[in-house]
Amino acid sequence: MDHLMQIVLLGIIEGITEFLPISSTGHLLIAEHWLGQRSDLFNVAIQAGAILAVVLIYRERLWGLLSGFARPDNRDYSIKLCVSFLITAAGGFTAKQLGLKLPETVAPVALALIVGGVVILFIERYVAHHRPSEQVTWKVAVVVGLGQIVAAIFPGTSRSAATIFAAMLAGLSARTAAIEFAFLVGIPTMFAATGYELLKVIRGGATVNEDWSALGIGFVVSAVVAFVAVKWLLCYIQTHRFTVFAWYRIAFGVALLILV
Repeated sequence: MDHLMQIVLLGIIEGITEFLPISSTGHLLIAEHWLGQRSDLFNVAIQAGAILAVVLIYRERLWGLLSGFARPDNRDYSIKLCVSFLITAAGGFTAKQLGLKLPETVAPVALALIVGGVVILFIERYVAHHRPSEQVTWKVAVVVGLGQIVAAIFPGTSRSAATIFAAMLAGLSARTAAIEFAFLVGIPTMFAATGYELLKVIRGGATVNEDWSALGIGFVVSAVVAFVAVKWLLCYIQTHRFTVFAWYRIAFGVALLILV
C-alpha cells in the first residue's frame, strides 16, 4: 500500500476511535500490525490532532468557564474538573513509577474490549431505571479521575469509555452531560500525556530521522476526522443509547482473539 495512504488511514483510525468509546489502542494495534509500526512521535502527533478537535468543539464552553469563573456554578464545575485531572495525574504517575501497565499485545486489549462492552450494557440498563441527572457531584469528579487511571493501566479499556460510564454510574446519568465532563477532563489529561511523551521522544534523540511530512499529514487528518466523529457522537447520543458501541466492542474483541 502507498506510504501516503498508510499515513492517512492511521490518522483516520485515530480520529474516529480516540473519543468514541471503542478504544483507539485496540484499533491502532491492529492497524499498525498490517500497516507497519510508526514512531512514538508520530503516534503523539495524531493524538494531539484529536485533542485539538475536541478543544475546538468545546471552545465556547471552555471560554465560558474561564471568563465566568466568578459565577458559583462555573467555579464549582471548573474546580471539579481540576480535581478529577489531579487524581488522574497523581494516579497515572504512581502507576507509571510502579510499572502497572499491561503490554499492548492483542490478548489483553481484546479482553478489555469485551469486558468493557459488557460493562457498558450493564450501565445502560442500570441508568435506564433512573431519571437523567446533569449534576456533577464530587463523587462524579473522583470516579472519572479514577476511570482515566484504569484506562491508562489496561490498554483496550478506552479512556473515553472509562470516563463516560464512570460518570454515568456515579450519578451523572444524562449522556450528553457525562460526555461533556469526560471530554473536558480529557483535554488537560491528554495534553499532559502528549507533552510527556513528546519530551521523552525529544530527549531520546528520535526526532533526527523523523518523517515530518508524514507527521504533519497524520496530525491534520486525525484532527479533521476527530472533529467530525465527536460532532456525530454528540448528535447520535441525543436519541440513542451507547448499546451499539458495547456490541461492537464485544464483537471486535472476540474477532481479535480468534483471528490475530
